[in-house]
Amino acid sequence: MRGARLRRRAVRRATAPAGPPRTGEAPSPVPPSTRQTAPVTDLDLAPEPAAGADLIEGRPRPALDLLIWDAPNIDMTLSTVIGARPTAASRPRFDAIAAWFVEGAGDPAAPDAPEVEACVFANIPPVVGTLQRWVEALRSFGFAVFARPKLQPDDDIDQDMLDHIAVRQHSHRLRRLIVFSGDGRNFAEPLEELARSGTQVVVVAFSEVAGYAISSDLIEFIDIEDVPGAFAVPLDRVRLDALPPDGAWLRPTRGLREFVTTFLRRNG
Repeated sequence: MRGARLRRRAVRRATAPAGPPRTGEAPSPVPPSTRQTAPVTDLDLAPEPAAGADLIEGRPRPALDLLIWDAPNIDMTLSTVIGARPTAASRPRFDAIAAWFVEGAGDPAAPDAPEVEACVFANIPPVVGTLQRWVEALRSFGFAVFARPKLQPDDDIDQDMLDHIAVRQHSHRLRRLIVFSGDGRNFAEPLEELARSGTQVVVVAFSEVAGYAISSDLIEFIDIEDVPGAFAVPLDRVRLDALPPDGAWLRPTRGLREFVTTFLRRNG
């Protein structure tokens, strides 16, 4: 199964932001760009290795641990589980997440140490606001950012994430894939396919909205709040997967009289 490849969900050319990570091999004959916004690379134009091959263009394919962050999905599900608009205190800490991810890759001096790459995929609205500072902070933490303008309500980055995984599976031996997303509609089938081919696949999301990963026999699941240091303070959420043995009281999120008053007003 080593030669398995992700099936693309749309008829389009697979692309990846910023090109492959540097591997220490001979430099490309194409001079590197000095621009901060890198062009995409095209999977369809690269030579395809034979099924099960560990070589591409005569060189060993380097091992890679890859992190994919689905920013729209994580933002939306965070709002859902805490029942409010996220604040600076309730947003994930990417510095801690980077440290956890790199530590999981093992000793960088080991002979079989993989390369590491972390990518955040984001839709950028017409009014950027504070997103500029957020993107620059991510880049300073070592994350590549794939930013696509959101000009229409149905503009999204789902296929871009799958395309990038396919590009890395082509250019590297994808040893470990960490996907931060609760989007089972787009990820469940491709991630299970990767797991069958020998890649360690881990989904990190909120347990309330990641049933596809929790119920899978092939995908490992970690609740995002269980990543050490991922949040500065505990989130105000109900985790039915982490109840104490003696049980717990779950306080109402709305006053009883307030609810009844609203209910009677609506129903006469």
